[in-house]
Amino acid sequence: MSGAQDEPGAAASDDDLAAAWGADLEAEDGEGAAAAGPAVPTQRVLNQAEIDSLLGFDDGPAGGEHRTGMQRIISSGLVSYERLPMLEIVFDRLVRIMSTSLRNFTSDNVEVGIDNILSLRFGDYLNSIPLPAMLAVFKAEEWDNYGLMVVDSAMIYSIVDVLLGGRRGTAAMRIEGRPYTTIERTLVERLIHVVLADLSVSFDPLCPVTFRFERLEVNPRFATISRLSNAAVLARLRVDMEDRGGKLELLLPYATLEPVRELLLQQFMGEKFGRDSIWETHLAEELWNTDIDLDVVLDEQVMRLSDVMALKPGSQIVLNASVGASVVLRCGAMAMFEGKVGRRKNRVAVRIERELPRPQPATER
Repeated sequence: MSGAQDEPGAAASDDDLAAAWGADLEAEDGEGAAAAGPAVPTQRVLNQAEIDSLLGFDDGPAGGEHRTGMQRIISSGLVSYERLPMLEIVFDRLVRIMSTSLRNFTSDNVEVGIDNILSLRFGDYLNSIPLPAMLAVFKAEEWDNYGLMVVDSAMIYSIVDVLLGGRRGTAAMRIEGRPYTTIERTLVERLIHVVLADLSVSFDPLCPVTFRFERLEVNPRFATISRLSNAAVLARLRVDMEDRGGKLELLLPYATLEPVRELLLQQFMGEKFGRDSIWETHLAEELWNTDIDLDVVLDEQVMRLSDVMALKPGSQIVLNASVGASVVLRCGAMAMFEGKVGRRKNRVAVRIERELPRPQPATER
């Protein structure tokens, strides 16, 4: 700094030299860009809003159907489970049955609708349950596995209000931060029994199954019925009772549905995979009318190749069968019957004496 102040001429010459070098570099860059093609714009740094939009963490809808950007790419392989068309029909039937049963249960005007049916990982669902809520663990007796029903707080207070004679037109009371009382748990448990009975009836056209209530939990960690990484089907049901209501969520792991997977993959009720009864009947009728050849084996013997090559017209082959001895009737290489050779109306005939047993295939040890 002191040298620059003492020698202003030297500083000016340095500035002129730096400016000359900059001009030469710009000229070289311009010639190189003209030779290589159009100029490439400088790299721009993304701001935080653009990064959030790319990764799918913007303030848009958080539902699985509205994910965008990198989040959809990452999770595309996580929830790519098969669709079960017949299960959607079962849930539609459940909605219709529940509308009637809940009207009788609450003596109120109840409307039940289904929001959506989606596949997800069991652990992801446990982490997304809005608390406080009641989690009912139930067992499918015939399938020997478990399912989960979640009743949200709005539904809990609505059903308590309705069953205890609450006045209409008042908003449901919502109290958070306290444990549920015995009365609330008992009333919600009665609701769960009604829903599980309707769910069993919904599966009846497909296969008989009984859903039995096991226990009621308020902590999701105590309602773990499957591995956290296992796939599951989630059905979100909406229950409206005029100015009150709430949501019910049914979670069935794919392991629970595995015994009836083939039935749930059907496009319509009664569909048969790879089987056509009309074709089976036609094939059976044609098989009965099929002509086959039966060979009567009088004798079998082993000869040397030289003896076979020496055979010529007039040669005799002595059979080791005596008159009246049994002969074998074959169809191809399969021995079918055993009989005796005789004569009927100037024709050689064979009378079948007994049926030979079929050889059993060798089992692997």
